[in-house]
Amino acid sequence: MTDTTTASRTARRGRIRAALTASATLALTGAALTAGAGAASASASASADGGYAPAVTKITHARATDMFRASGITWSSSGGCSNRNVATCTSFDQLNLESAQGAQTLRSASGCALNITGGTETGHASGTYSHWNGYKLDFGLNSCVNSYVTGAFTYIGQRGDGAAQYRSASGNIYAREGNHWDVTYYNCGGC
Repeated sequence: MTDTTTASRTARRGRIRAALTASATLALTGAALTAGAGAASASASASADGGYAPAVTKITHARATDMFRASGITWSSSGGCSNRNVATCTSFDQLNLESAQGAQTLRSASGCALNITGGTETGHASGTYSHWNGYKLDFGLNSCVNSYVTGAFTYIGQRGDGAAQYRSASGNIYAREGNHWDVTYYNCGGC
């Protein structure tokens, strides 16, 4: 056997080995992507506008009220109820854990009395980062909360509906609507 033949066979074996390694890697990557896509689609929350929010931990109304009670946060509803499918109720079913923790962070950082007047119940605007999808809570206005939000957070302009908006250092958005603060929690606010 000549040196040229041996070199040619060695090169061919190297190319075959590289091709097999690449095929195995591609197959494993494809399987991982397929599994990951299934998990992501199962855990992401679809919204009415077709957008998808990152996977979050949802909590029950009972767990949320336990958390709020432990922090001294109150809640009320014009209908005196907690049914998620009734607009006059205040429900926390399917609230994101980070939204509940964000309310606790606001309470402890501000020292203000907080009363939640809106949660995950129907009747609010739709969208990815909506009340229904667990990202928003409404807090009744009071002078302590008003002073804290406007003094501690950065004014970022008016929303399309004219509500003044403030951004916390953690990125959560506080919009002052007519009789409440409409708060979008992207995270727990430094919990």
